[in-house]
Amino acid sequence: MKYILDCSVALKGVLPEVDSAKAIRLLKEYRHTIHELLAPDIFPPEVANGLATAERQARIQPGEAGIFLADLMQNAPVIHSSTPLLARAIEISVADKQAVYDCIYLALAESEGCEMVSADDAFVRKMRGKFPFLVRLGDLP
Repeated sequence: MKYILDCSVALKGVLPEVDSAKAIRLLKEYRHTIHELLAPDIFPPEVANGLATAERQARIQPGEAGIFLADLMQNAPVIHSSTPLLARAIEISVADKQAVYDCIYLALAESEGCEMVSADDAFVRKMRGKFPFLVRLGDLP
């Protein structure tokens, strides 16, 4: 199966949170070529920001952000340029009052004709009606 991987799912692969087991399984299956994972080029800085935030909030130990980032980047999804996706991302953002960053992932899923997996439950609830290919991590088997 081909999925667009939202950074929220990748973060759950290294941070102990609700649905972390599902994120870990998805990433493991990707490493074993069961799934194809793609992400826009904003994925690495978003993951780095999430890890730095977790370290600042003492949710992970000092120095772990860099270690987790290296691990995630070693097994990173196939990265696609966000530049060709920006016009569509802006359309979605304006119409649905969502951050352009999140809409870049949606635009990539549209252009690739595949599902997007996100752990952002509020985003999925708001956007799934219009974008049925948006899948909540918790809904994966």
